[in-house]
Amino acid sequence: MGRLHSVKLYTRKNCPLCEQAELVIDMVQEDCLFQYEAIDIETSDDLTERFGLMIPVIEVDGEILQYGQVDYVTLSEKLSGKTLND
Repeated sequence: MGRLHSVKLYTRKNCPLCEQAELVIDMVQEDCLFQYEAIDIETSDDLTERFGLMIPVIEVDGEILQYGQVDYVTLSEKLSGKTLND
């Protein structure tokens, strides 16, 4: 088995897109094992400045994978190392 991926979701309260992103992460967790952390950007001025207009932001292993709209296929393929056509 490969190393465990680290997934961070940059989010804020009362954000419908962030809530959708969390549902996508929950679905992907049923198929893939990874470390997950949700980070409220409003706890840090730096994070609010960096991600304020982009949230939700999904970061996998330190690299931004998606922002705004988060979809199951993109996240699942990244974490499983496969494409759905494999």
